[in-house]
This record gives sequence, structure tokens and C-alpha cells, in this order.
Amino acid sequence: MAIISEMPEETRQDGISEESVPPVEPMEVEKPKKESLEPTEPIVPNKGNGLDFEKYSWTQNLQEVTVTIPVPSGTKSRSVTCEIKKNRLKVGLKGQDPIIDGEFFNAVKPDDCFWNIEDQKVISVLLTKQDQMQWWKYCVKGEPEIDTQKVEPESSKLSDLDPETRSSVEKMMFDQRQKQMGLPTSDEIEKKDMMKKFMSQHPEMNFSNAKFN
Repeated sequence: MAIISEMPEETRQDGISEESVPPVEPMEVEKPKKESLEPTEPIVPNKGNGLDFEKYSWTQNLQEVTVTIPVPSGTKSRSVTCEIKKNRLKVGLKGQDPIIDGEFFNAVKPDDCFWNIEDQKVISVLLTKQDQMQWWKYCVKGEPEIDTQKVEPESSKLSDLDPETRSSVEKMMFDQRQKQMGLPTSDEIEKKDMMKKFMSQHPEMNFSNAKFN
């Protein structure tokens, strides 16, 4: 009769004792960090109402945007590649990755845009805006946005505008300053003046409870 001996409970079938196996500590799983979805604050524009970057800079007035790109001294115009479309700009040096390649903040008039190279060391691109009553928040999509309320238009440029456009621009600038200071806009002032004039013409009417907004 065969005798079958029982294996100790603490011994596994593979011959390794449970006591010899070190306990496995639970791993700490790092929780993914939540990405901040808060929008970045607009940046104060440079003196030209645009922004300066490492590889280029841009400025603007109501009619035009000028992009300035430094290049190695001695660069010839034939070494430059520049493509200006209604909604996109691509510019750089031949055989290299584009320095700028992206969509505009707003449309331009390609037929009224041009570029040249100044002193063989700077590419200058002049872009004529389609909407000449709007300040651009950026030149090319992906750039930080400027605070258009901090834009300071050159007063000398206003004289170049036709009377109707100049009047609209001056009104827009006035209203912008008034809002920044918490004061009434030109339309609100006009309404108050009209009401005051009406009151003076009709003293018999009671305006004691009238509210002027």
C-alpha cells in the first residue's frame, strides 16, 4: 500500500515557500494633471500696435499691417519666397522651413499687398486690410492676442481718411476711451443732450421722475 505524504500548506507546487516571497506594495498611480482651460490675457501691443517675436514682428494701422522679418545680411530677393493669399501668409527663404505660415486674423486684399527686401537684411511685407475699420488682435493664427483697447492710432493717419471714415474712426476712439473710464459714450451723451434740449423747450412738463440712461 503506497503511502502519500501531504505537502506543507506553506509550500507551493513550484517549491517556493510563501514566506520567501516579499509582499507586493500597491503602486501609486499618478493622477493626470488637469490642463488649465483659462484663456490667456491679451497682451499690451508694441509701439506699432502689434507684437514683437524672436523671428519677426508686426505693426498695424487701420488700413494696413506691416510684417518685418530679419534675415542674414546679404540676402537677395531671389532667395525669398513669399505667398500672400486672401486669408493666409507664407514667407521665408528658399530651401528652408517657412518663417511664417498661417492664417490671418482677417482677410486682406492680395492685389494691394506686396513685399520687398530692405538693405538685403530685412523682409518687409505690406498687407492691405479688407476691413479698414477693425484692429487686428493678431497677425497670424496661433500668436498671442493683443489688447486692442490699448491700441494708439497715429493722429496724423486720420487726416488721410475721407471725412466720413475719419468721423467714424474718431467716434470709435472716443467711445473706447469713455468705456475704459466708465463714462458715457457719444450716443449716450447725444441722447442726454437731446433730452435736456427738449426739457428746456417744454418747461411746463414735469421731468422730476425722469431717468436718463
